[in-house]
Amino acid sequence: MAAEPEAAPRPAARPWYRRRWVMIATLGLSRRLPDDRRRRRRALRRLAVAAVVSVAVLLAPTAWIRAESSGRVVPAGRAPSADVAIVFGAQIAPGGKDPMSFLRNRLDAAAALVSSGKVKALLISGDAHGGSGNEVKVMSDYLAAHGVDPSRIVVDPYGLDTYDTCRRAHDVYGVNRALLVSQDIHLYRAVTLCRRVGVDAWGVPSGCHGCQMVTIWFNAARDVGAAWKAAWDALRHRRPAVQSPPDPSLRQAVAAHSA
Repeated sequence: MAAEPEAAPRPAARPWYRRRWVMIATLGLSRRLPDDRRRRRRALRRLAVAAVVSVAVLLAPTAWIRAESSGRVVPAGRAPSADVAIVFGAQIAPGGKDPMSFLRNRLDAAAALVSSGKVKALLISGDAHGGSGNEVKVMSDYLAAHGVDPSRIVVDPYGLDTYDTCRRAHDVYGVNRALLVSQDIHLYRAVTLCRRVGVDAWGVPSGCHGCQMVTIWFNAARDVGAAWKAAWDALRHRRPAVQSPPDPSLRQAVAAHSA
């Protein structure tokens, strides 16, 4: 008879302690992975909520400014007539004799308001001792060179920031109603601040032809930070950095050019 083939040897059974260790490790891993995912998801949700809250807090003053100035930043053709337009100063070119693009656009828009009869006089407000030079002198010289009668121009050399310009326009020069001339990224804040100090203000955007995009984005980002200062200034109704007695020159300029 043929011999039966021998059965293949069976693998040796693992010791009980090794079988139990593998089972415990597998169960531990299966339990641990979902817990890790849940923890990661909770952490991501908390991070997202924190980011949303941070952005909301950061932009709260900007939202307030936009709400306060809603409907009051309009093209020149839709702007109401006013006796006065306030032109906000800005940086001048190296050499201290010419306005840079931001300021030049504001001055061109202001000159157009005068030539169209929309306003009778201009209040030029800026820093006479600014880091780039005498802003108000460059502004008034530019306007005179571009056809604006100097008798229509009144200079405030102490408009050190937007709030000071608005506060001094009201307190020193007696302005109760005015068109404000600047770029729209700045006008919402300017309109809000002027209204808070008693000026019935409307913003006329000047545009920014010839401005570099990086300059526009920089000023837009800067205005988010400036909104915090604006809110604080408005809240405490602070006095301007330089206080002056009432000045009748602007009212006289308006009267001289009234029909």
